[in-house]
Amino acid sequence: MSAPRLLAETAARGWTIGVAESLTGGLVTAALVAVPGASRVLRGGIVAYATDLKAGLLGVDADLLAERGAVDEAVAAQMAAGIRTATGADVGLATTGVAGPDPQDGQGPGVVFVAVSTPVASEVQRLDLDGDRSKVIADSVRAVLDMALLLVSETSGEKFDTPHEVS
Repeated sequence: MSAPRLLAETAARGWTIGVAESLTGGLVTAALVAVPGASRVLRGGIVAYATDLKAGLLGVDADLLAERGAVDEAVAAQMAAGIRTATGADVGLATTGVAGPDPQDGQGPGVVFVAVSTPVASEVQRLDLDGDRSKVIADSVRAVLDMALLLVSETSGEKFDTPHEVS
């Protein structure tokens, strides 16, 4: 599991984590909380399941949401940046997508966007996942944790003192 390694790598940089979740419903945050000592790194999480909460709590552009819906690459990127602002964290993780069984916002079940934002880099990935609702959700949790670990690990030469000011 990536959660223990992600927390260790993040702590080694003096960074903190915030999590913005939609289809994963708090399971990314729960995976981090399950690791002893997570409180040294995890600032918190927001489950913004309803589209209007993505704008209200995470600062996602309301026009973008109206135009493209919540299942979108740019929405995921704004969620990751927005959770950094909302929680004062250095690293923002975000998940948005369709777990199924029905389509949403013109996207079919299994279409998921995961995003990570750090002080030095940001990335969004589209996933096209197979399986039932619980498998899509579980695979989304793993994917965002793996992406975050990779992005945080790639910045091994960058170390900052906490807390960071998020612009």
